[in-house]
Amino acid sequence: MAKVESFTLDHTAVKAPYVRLITRETGNKGDVISNFDLRLVQPNQNAIPTAGLHTIEHLLAGYLRDEMSGVIDCSPFGCRTGFHLITWGEQSTEEVAKALKAALHRIAFDTEWKDVQGTDKYSCGNYRDHSLFSAQEWCKDILDKGISKDPFKREVI
Repeated sequence: MAKVESFTLDHTAVKAPYVRLITRETGNKGDVISNFDLRLVQPNQNAIPTAGLHTIEHLLAGYLRDEMSGVIDCSPFGCRTGFHLITWGEQSTEEVAKALKAALHRIAFDTEWKDVQGTDKYSCGNYRDHSLFSAQEWCKDILDKGISKDPFKREVI
């Protein structure tokens, strides 16, 4: 079986919340994609409940695109501690951390239920499992801790 970089990371050594570059790959035609670890809570110590995480996912899908160019996808980790962010190009962890901070701030303080995209049975595969209240409370907590541009030492942006 192929080795997956994320499974080689020592999850006991990281200090969340942080942004970490997982990999940067160049395609056959020279296109570059970057894969970032947006770790919102400390692994094996906490996990965001699914309804809140699901709502954060839907909001990050739009808000990160508002904050930075080149977003391909932002998908939650199964462990519910953060997200993969896939982008075109070579953004720095600091650029991504700033965009994430702005997006989380919008979720925590500027978002109403009407702003959450994809919350009906036609646009979401599990539309009943959302909580804006949970999403906002988690985002406030994450922002209070600060987002680091380094996974192993706190370099809060």
